[in-house]
Amino acid sequence: MAFADSDRAERDDRPGAAPIPVKLVVAGGFGVGKTTLVGAVSEIDPLTTEEEMTVASEGVDDVTGVERKQTTTVALDFGRITISEEIVLYMFGAPGQNRFWPLWNDLALGAVGAVVLVDTRKLEDAFASVDFFERRGIPFVVAVNNFDDAYYYEPEELREALTLAAEVPIMVCDARDRELAKTTLTTLVRTAIERSPAEAATG
Repeated sequence: MAFADSDRAERDDRPGAAPIPVKLVVAGGFGVGKTTLVGAVSEIDPLTTEEEMTVASEGVDDVTGVERKQTTTVALDFGRITISEEIVLYMFGAPGQNRFWPLWNDLALGAVGAVVLVDTRKLEDAFASVDFFERRGIPFVVAVNNFDDAYYYEPEELREALTLAAEVPIMVCDARDRELAKTTLTTLVRTAIERSPAEAATG
């Protein structure tokens, strides 16, 4: 992995070396808060590809719980955050609707980890994201976006419901809160550092 301990030690001997760029994916179902999280934590003006929702999406996109949503991501979101002198995170938010899933393969190329955002009101929407990263051996954390009217799951309840492996961290996150979003991202980085590609591939 690009930021293994041996590489870090080598970097420490090179004064003024540029930070290591680390690519992360923010994924999850439609309307779960991916664009919001990237925008909340990015230190640059985030790139978004949001378009107005039209009548063409009626009956196609499930707006349960997000009935007031007026825009949707049609390609990706992009943001950047520096978390230390050594690491800069480049965040790629994936579109949530099924018809845009072919883009996920491209967004996942070179990613060292992913945040799977979960809305417990539509828990079934999380299965596809979890399966996507498990199949590709990409480390991920599950972050429950804390919607006001959502059902609260105890972490082990959620682990069982989503059939998550024991090593997958589960967090509660408000995608609007910069500090909570940063905590989610740093937890993901630690998880990715702890798991080699070989370990990730075997789950």
